[in-house]
Amino acid sequence: MTDVKETFGLAAAAFVDAVAGIRHQEWDKPGLGEWDVRSLVGHTVRAVLTIETYLATGTGACDRIDPVDYYLALLGDPSDPADAERRSALHAAVAERGRRAGADLGVDPAGYVAETARRVVALVDNTPADAPLATPAGTMALEDYLQTRILELAVHTLDLYRALHSEPVPQLDPAIALTWQLLGRIANRRQLQTDLVLSITGRTVPLPPVL
Repeated sequence: MTDVKETFGLAAAAFVDAVAGIRHQEWDKPGLGEWDVRSLVGHTVRAVLTIETYLATGTGACDRIDPVDYYLALLGDPSDPADAERRSALHAAVAERGRRAGADLGVDPAGYVAETARRVVALVDNTPADAPLATPAGTMALEDYLQTRILELAVHTLDLYRALHSEPVPQLDPAIALTWQLLGRIANRRQLQTDLVLSITGRTVPLPPVL
């Protein structure tokens, strides 16, 4: 399997390429849900910026938090009605942060994204894999947190391609492969592995949300 740092770099490059192809009149197009393309890009670039932020505040030993634990801790169980109110508040907060991040892209959003990716990829390349990051779920090792960033980049770059009616580039493939693996592990923890297998092999089994 491609190294996690290398996969992150490829995913970041694919995102930068997708953003570079956005024409002036497309930034206000529908992006994802209540977001326009600018807000979708703003949300996605935050997946890169948090690495920089969390590395700056991470100290000491890492907690035993892997990427699956991270998502379970932050998102809870989408099938649990008792967790619905918290998840709704979380999604509203994420949506608002995405809009603000879109506004923060400024007058040259493609340049902002390219410079952010260049700076953070270089930071990742020059930081030990076991360096601690202070995430909202607890202190994680860089190599573990990177897997969550790769998932975010893969999914939202695909969202961007769909919004722009363009085709994914091959350099995103390693990130998609890692995303499949991580989603499979989350599905296992949620006891959804049987439904997942039956659904993706064409059986008529409705699949509950994994995230």
